[in-house]
Amino acid sequence: MLTIFGRKHGGYCDGISRRSFLRIGALGVGASAFTLADLFRIEAATGKSLPHKAVINVYLGGGPPHQDMWEIKTEAPVEIRGEFRPIPTNVPGIQICEVFPRLARLMDKAVVIRSVVGAQDRHAPEQCFTGWQFDSLSTLGGRPSIGAALSKLCGPVDPGVPPFVGLASRTAHAPWSDPGGYGFLGPAHGAFKPDGPGMANMKLNGITFERLGDRKQLLASFDSMRRDLDTGGFLQGMDAFTERAFSVLTSNKLLEALDISREPDRVRERYGDGKPYNYQYDGAPTANDQLLIARRLVEAGVRCVTLTFGRWDSHGQNFALVRDHGSKLDQALSALIEDLDARGMLNDVTVIAWGEFGRTPRINQSAGRDHWPQVSCAFLAGGGMRTGQAIGATNRLGEYAKERPVHIQEIVATLYHNLGIDVTTTTLTDPTGRPQYLVEKPPLPELV
Repeated sequence: MLTIFGRKHGGYCDGISRRSFLRIGALGVGASAFTLADLFRIEAATGKSLPHKAVINVYLGGGPPHQDMWEIKTEAPVEIRGEFRPIPTNVPGIQICEVFPRLARLMDKAVVIRSVVGAQDRHAPEQCFTGWQFDSLSTLGGRPSIGAALSKLCGPVDPGVPPFVGLASRTAHAPWSDPGGYGFLGPAHGAFKPDGPGMANMKLNGITFERLGDRKQLLASFDSMRRDLDTGGFLQGMDAFTERAFSVLTSNKLLEALDISREPDRVRERYGDGKPYNYQYDGAPTANDQLLIARRLVEAGVRCVTLTFGRWDSHGQNFALVRDHGSKLDQALSALIEDLDARGMLNDVTVIAWGEFGRTPRINQSAGRDHWPQVSCAFLAGGGMRTGQAIGATNRLGEYAKERPVHIQEIVATLYHNLGIDVTTTTLTDPTGRPQYLVEKPPLPELV
């Protein structure tokens, strides 16, 4: 599908009409109506390309219960402890929840952080994707996510493969399917989102390459006409970006990366599909196959992949939900780590799974746990880190970080470090011309 809309009064604050964009194959950038060409609009001035390192950020939307994941509170009273028992891992002295037996066998390649602090009581992924609270620099467009920053700082590894891809399925609670915002960098650095459940929207929907070429020429003629009226020079140089947009659309490399039917049956079975999708409600499905797609995208040249796995807002039936979501996450995440390791990619790819906050120590009357931003948790693997560690601890009741509080920004700084970016010196220029640091805290010295 390729549609060219005409001019219409009104639109975005920059004066561009909402209906003046080219929509290609039902692909959008972030949550806006910008096109693939706009994804690349500002990349002409990117800096020196770094080696291809990547991050796969698995957002556990809803807030997973920290005391039912990586630090089981066996000494707490029954109204706090819950149903789960700890199991040993392959690292002596580290135990995790019984629903993660596969990850327990890979603990030497992973890190659990049990004392994450700095969260807001807000059902949205901004902090997991940027390190900042949602209203930081809001008057300038907000803080850019890691993927947007990589798009700006590093650009694409391959001209036909976008540097930042968001795989999150659409959710009724919209923030849980947010792939990570572009912030003050603008929509040109937003996430590239395959729109729809499968490959259908990545295809040309019956349009041959010859017809696509005809439409490309038509677009060029419209641009030529508009360029005559462009006294400010806004449209100058657009041809190169449009060319890259068409390159992405017709890229066999990107199309193949999204097509997991090319994987052997044994690989797809190892990841699983996460079905049936239990406890989904207004959140994301437990789509195990998205982690396989993430690996394929990184292999194709994507620098940052985000996705939302499950709906962890367990105000009721907390333990049944964790058994369901946790066992599926255990299968998919362990498959991803083993897969990356077998392909020699694990040292260059950081995998992280975490949510927006933790859950209340006390179990409520619905066998659930409520919001608890005072402390949360994270699971990381790969990235060249010093793995085989459990960092931090909460008190006996899981109320607060008793040992080594780890701020969210320290974790995001570690992700940047693993990507080859020095957060102490690297800045992005905001719309006022001021340099803005990526985060304000350093990477975790325990890991780097």
